[in-house]
Amino acid sequence: MRPQLVIVGAGPRGTGLLERIAANAPELYAGSGLDIHLVDPHPPGGGRIWRAAQSPLLWMNSHAEDVTMFTDGTVQMAGPVREGPTLHEWARLDGRTFADRQLQGRYLSWVYERAVAELPPGVTVHHHPRRALRVSGSREGRQQVWLEGRPRPLLADLVVLALGHLDSEPDPDLAEPAAYAREHGLVHLPPDFTADSDLSPLKAGEPVLVRGFGLAFVDLMVLLTEGRGGRYEGDTYVPSGREPVLYVGSRRGVPYHAKIGYDWTGPRPALPRFLGPPEVEALLARPGGFDFRRDVWPLVEKELGFAHYHRLFTAHAERTAMTWADFEERYAAAADPVETAALVATAVPDPADRLDLAALDHPLDGVRYASHEEFQEGLRGYVESDLSRRHDPAHSADLGVFLGLLSVYGQLVRLGNIGPWWHGFFSYLASGPPGPRLRQLLALSRAGILRFVGADMTVTAEDGVFRASSPTVPGHSVEARALVEARLPEPTVGRARDTLLRELHAEGAAETPGGLLRVDPADGRILDGAGRPHPRRFALGPFTDARTPGVFTRPRTGGPAFRQNDATARAALAFLSASPVKEFAR
Repeated sequence: MRPQLVIVGAGPRGTGLLERIAANAPELYAGSGLDIHLVDPHPPGGGRIWRAAQSPLLWMNSHAEDVTMFTDGTVQMAGPVREGPTLHEWARLDGRTFADRQLQGRYLSWVYERAVAELPPGVTVHHHPRRALRVSGSREGRQQVWLEGRPRPLLADLVVLALGHLDSEPDPDLAEPAAYAREHGLVHLPPDFTADSDLSPLKAGEPVLVRGFGLAFVDLMVLLTEGRGGRYEGDTYVPSGREPVLYVGSRRGVPYHAKIGYDWTGPRPALPRFLGPPEVEALLARPGGFDFRRDVWPLVEKELGFAHYHRLFTAHAERTAMTWADFEERYAAAADPVETAALVATAVPDPADRLDLAALDHPLDGVRYASHEEFQEGLRGYVESDLSRRHDPAHSADLGVFLGLLSVYGQLVRLGNIGPWWHGFFSYLASGPPGPRLRQLLALSRAGILRFVGADMTVTAEDGVFRASSPTVPGHSVEARALVEARLPEPTVGRARDTLLRELHAEGAAETPGGLLRVDPADGRILDGAGRPHPRRFALGPFTDARTPGVFTRPRTGGPAFRQNDATARAALAFLSASPVKEFAR
């Protein structure tokens, strides 16, 4: 007769939810006992992505000081703050270290154990190392959570899906290269979590086309070089002879920008300034809805520009031509991009100090090279310049833009799914690889192990091979018998390989046009096609339209994921506490 709560997914999101349950239970839970069931085939805390059983060569993508699982006073939530150590404090690391993923997994395991220890007496956690296959049950009664290898379901008064990143069926546009590979004995690796990919078909010395230049590519690069016995001696790569030759390209044709390598000093911009709660409420209230490019993007540009110029004027005033107070007043009053550009041209003499988001997003737009080798040298120069800039405080307006991006993302979460372009743009500017990874990329390029294809890379399947080309180097192409799609699977509910989500999709759970599961922004309850929140089913994570930037939260940044976890924990505890005992027997 004890209430039963089932959390499907015991990785960082499930662990964070458990921490919020422990924090809120003394205030909200008046029951005599509670069973919490964690369902995940991997150990609680790290889950699949941060499990111990993966290569120690793979790093986190954040400084250790920027990773925390604990709330602080900046989080706007109803529940109590329970502070705790960041990764670098817990592990006693230098805060600027990029820790390996195995260490992060141990940190997450410790957070999980602490959360369990802080639960009130009578609240018991049970871990089920199995996959959840489906959820059944009426809206009014107990849910049944069916597990792989068990003939009977877990009974649940509430279910929370905290599934994290998902495997998915390939995009329809990948069906053709996959079929061509099967017919001609080629290798085609679809989007996947690189640590889980079977890379053995990629043979030593053979060319491999790689489509994608983000973080999945970085993992691929590591596993196919150091992971095959190569090593670095300073800025030189010493091959093992087991590496393939990687030909990489993408829409932009360049790697994501390196992580910024210095700290913030001085006053911070007052964010949000132009895209805050009132503007989001106005967008949500539009009778005909909103268009991202027409209605949202101008506000994003204004916010990012404000963050950029605030930093430029307050930290590098010698490179400006008016006071910050005058500029801020006129910037706020500017009615359109033309007026804003005229103001910036007057106030910021050097064009290199002006924020040009279009140029940032398309760095090779219109750029042409006469030969493949000339482009290799040119792109190495681009990467070297990026590394220099991202580690030079003279360009700290970039860090202002980074803070602006975090602020914008925190607001856009409330608008639901706004398309993959924004998430890609955010990751490209704000969530790129550690600087040392780009230095390794340069060493691999000089060694001939890694070669750049260019922007707007196209891949054709003909004459029994894959062939890649780019307008960046007109007339040049490269052939290979292997093609790797170096990106994560899209978190679409309809194509998820997870049977639980597919069952929800088939039952009519609402999804966005981009395929994300729609949830109530107030507390994470799953919505149906009519927009009704399910009273007993919740969802948190990147497969929902309440997705948040990154997996982990930087300390003292307001953490929207913490706010969501807290709201869901409080809603679940209030429901379980208020329901009469007879409800739990249904």
